[in-house]
Amino acid sequence: MNIKASELILNSDGSVYHLRLRPEHIAPVIITVGDQDRVAKVSRYFDRVEHRVRKREFITHTGWLGNLRLSVISSGIGPDNIDIVVNETDALFNIDFQTRQPRPDPVQLTYIRLGTAGGLQAGTPVDGLVASTGGIGLDGLLQFYRAPGQQQHPVTAALRRHFKGHWDFPVAPYFAEADAGLVQLFTGGFYPGFTATNPGFYGPQGRQLRAPLQVPEYLDLLQSFQYKGTRILNLEMETAALFGLSQLLGHRAISLSAVVANRALGQFSKQSGHAVRNLIVTALEKISAGVGVFS
Repeated sequence: MNIKASELILNSDGSVYHLRLRPEHIAPVIITVGDQDRVAKVSRYFDRVEHRVRKREFITHTGWLGNLRLSVISSGIGPDNIDIVVNETDALFNIDFQTRQPRPDPVQLTYIRLGTAGGLQAGTPVDGLVASTGGIGLDGLLQFYRAPGQQQHPVTAALRRHFKGHWDFPVAPYFAEADAGLVQLFTGGFYPGFTATNPGFYGPQGRQLRAPLQVPEYLDLLQSFQYKGTRILNLEMETAALFGLSQLLGHRAISLSAVVANRALGQFSKQSGHAVRNLIVTALEKISAGVGVFS
């Protein structure tokens, strides 16, 4: 399969279109953050930084944490940007830019999202940390991809039926699990549970300012949903898209969030910067301690 220039777009320096990265700029362990300013807040803990690249909202720092080479990339907000980041980082490893052919032996990447989220349950406190074991996508991104293996996965199929029985949502939800090995790495200090991924911040997350909502009971329906004892702990705009695309392409992913708002209690963090810093430090400590997971 020869990939046309209109489909895989390269810049004049040979870098991939949106991220402006060449293969030597990126490591196979990739931390994604939404906020551009958070990239430097992560890479400051690296032992050294080799590459710093910026284009639009996408900032990438690649360096070393001990003996582990890794990258941190700002994705911006939303599943559409996750679509760009995952596809273009995959292309950097798994497509030969000279021949425009997929490489015969794909490289498996690891994505670790460090983000902020709104807590849905009263027991998930403001400033607490959540490790997403699965993402329920209410954003529609995965509807544009054909993933027969994913659709046939027994957990995915059963959970989708269960969700449909709980609520006849107008958009067909999808479900994708986090990598089990990464979930095990990030135990202790994290609340495990499902994450709901939405295509916006206000109406799509049940916030009403002046525009009326289509489903006023949206939050109640998400809060009351459970599958085999697991509840939706938080909601945001990237996790399910990251999990779904990673599974589709044969990669591993985990999403870790600092809860800066508790929607059930109507609270917002008074020290959100501290909560994000705690998330970064805790995640990097676990990555350093579990470096064998990435080899």
